[in-house]
Amino acid sequence: MDRLWTPWRLEYILGPKPDECIFCIPESDEEDRERLILYRGQRNFVIMNRYPYNNGHLMVTPYRHVSALTDLEPSESHEMMDLMQRCSSIMWEVFTPDGMNVGLNVGEAAGAGIEEHLHFHLLPRWTGDHSFMAVFGGTMVIPEDLYSAYNRLKPRFDAIDNNG
Repeated sequence: MDRLWTPWRLEYILGPKPDECIFCIPESDEEDRERLILYRGQRNFVIMNRYPYNNGHLMVTPYRHVSALTDLEPSESHEMMDLMQRCSSIMWEVFTPDGMNVGLNVGEAAGAGIEEHLHFHLLPRWTGDHSFMAVFGGTMVIPEDLYSAYNRLKPRFDAIDNNG
């Protein structure tokens, strides 16, 4: 049997699980790189998924702890959509994917892993990116280290406030 070495998953499997919501972060934080936060808006932020489904997996989430779209204030939902558009544009530029998944899972039955705090997922996709490994081996292949991807994305997000 072939094995795919993924030591980063052990941190998630064996590590302590936070008692608090992982998306309820301070609105100003010196640990953005460690938290994989790429951008902070006024009402939402952009963060990389620490346990991605695919290379470049981003999430847009409000600072406020809400669990449904109907709980968002108009200003939060408008900024959220603006950030999703910007994320999409940046991902097309940085990763040059063949496609992209954008989604929201609301509630456990819909597949929400963290159902108590609303968050949108954006995933760049490439033709054949989850071919035989996912189908036959039940294994996802992430071809790039998280911080390498963070370093490629961060300058584009830093330019948002400077270029509009």
